[in-house]
Amino acid sequence: MLPKYKRILLKLSGEALMGDKNFGLDSDVIGQYARDIKTITELGVQVAVVIGGGNIYRGMNEAETGIERAHGDYMGMLATVINGMALQAGLERIGVYTRLQSAIKMEQIAEPYIRRRAIRHLEKGRVVIFGAGTGNPYFTTDTAGSLRAIEINADVILKGTRVDGIYTADPEKDPKATRFNVITFQECLTNNLRVMDMTAFTLCMENSLPIIVFNMNQEGNLKRVVTGEKVGTLVRG
Repeated sequence: MLPKYKRILLKLSGEALMGDKNFGLDSDVIGQYARDIKTITELGVQVAVVIGGGNIYRGMNEAETGIERAHGDYMGMLATVINGMALQAGLERIGVYTRLQSAIKMEQIAEPYIRRRAIRHLEKGRVVIFGAGTGNPYFTTDTAGSLRAIEINADVILKGTRVDGIYTADPEKDPKATRFNVITFQECLTNNLRVMDMTAFTLCMENSLPIIVFNMNQEGNLKRVVTGEKVGTLVRG
């Protein structure tokens, strides 16, 4: 079975790693994600990953916490490195060679982010996990995912969520909501569909980088997406 995409950027939410817990990491979820990633590396797909940090720390309202926005964003970046280390451990446990690169220097646990080195790792078949966002406050991990995908010349961003695509309304609140199979960037903007934050979305639109939103929590879906099955919603120009 030949993959449709040669190099992908997989964007995962930190909250998804909680599973049914209220905080932290669920080893069953990490195990499932690791197995799914392994199945596509065995097809020859080059895989880069960006994970959020919302299961450990999410930027709070400054007025409520007393923590200024920039300081809180750096705390969130550190949370993404913890999640990256957890996924790295899950992948290496099942024999997948992995490199964790951080946008904030922490040599004891991660390589510094170097674009050329990241691409070389991918070419050698290693999974590259990008931690610490962009290394700058005021940018989300969605933006980090879009930026890294463009930098490494990924064919597509696969946004793994807990819903199976983009809907006309929130399917968890509106039972009449219908799912799009394919939608354009402009249609997302016109209908005010929040696929990603605006900075991340604009980066993809300006660089003609397609996005596929799909349910990552259903085991096997990642392989189905990569091999071209009609899973989730494709956003394209």
